[in-house]
Amino acid sequence: MTVGVLGLQGDVGKHANILSSLGSKVLTVKRESELDEIDGLVIPGGESTTLSLLLSSEGMFEKLETMLTSGDLPVLGTCAGMVLLAKSLLDGKEGQATFGAIDIVVRRNAFGSQISSFEEDIYIDDIDANPFHAVFIRAPYVVSTGKDVEVLSFIQDHGIKYPVVCRENNVMVASFHPELVNDERLHKLWLEECGLMQN
Repeated sequence: MTVGVLGLQGDVGKHANILSSLGSKVLTVKRESELDEIDGLVIPGGESTTLSLLLSSEGMFEKLETMLTSGDLPVLGTCAGMVLLAKSLLDGKEGQATFGAIDIVVRRNAFGSQISSFEEDIYIDDIDANPFHAVFIRAPYVVSTGKDVEVLSFIQDHGIKYPVVCRENNVMVASFHPELVNDERLHKLWLEECGLMQN
C-alpha cells in the first residue's frame, strides 16, 4: 500500500511524517503519472483556488477527478483539501472547480481572514473520548450535507453548529490542519477505515 500526499502546496512533509509513523509507504505526488502509483491520497491545506489551478496546469485535475468520482481512490482532504473535494462551494472565486467527491456544501474562509485563525479542542466520533486539538487557519466549514454523509465533529460559530469533520464512503474531510499537532488519530482513523493501515 502506498499513500500519496499531494505535493503542490501546504504542509506536505508533516502529513508524510504522520503517515510514515503509522507504517505507510508515502509518495509525494507532483505529476499525473504518480497518481497511478498510489492506493490513497491526502490533499493538504493551502489556498484552494491556487491548488485547483496548479492541478489543472500540471494536467492532474481531470485524471484525479475520474479516480475520485469512480470511488476507487480513498482520500483525506484537510482545509483547502475539504474545499476541493466538496460537491458545491460558497464564496468561491469565479470558475473555481471542485471534484464533487463528497456530498457537502462548503463555505471558504468561513471563520474570517488569516487574523481570525484560532485553535480549539473538539471531539471527533469514532476516535476516542479525548479531545483533538484542532488548528483552524482561514478555515472552511460545511454548510449542508447530503443524506449519505456522516458528520463526525461540529464546531459552534455565533451559536450555530457547523460540521468540521465529515465522511462519505472512502472520502474524509476536515476543515482544520491535523498535521500541525502531535496527534495521529485522524490520519489513523482514515487509514483504518479505507483498508490502508499497514499490518
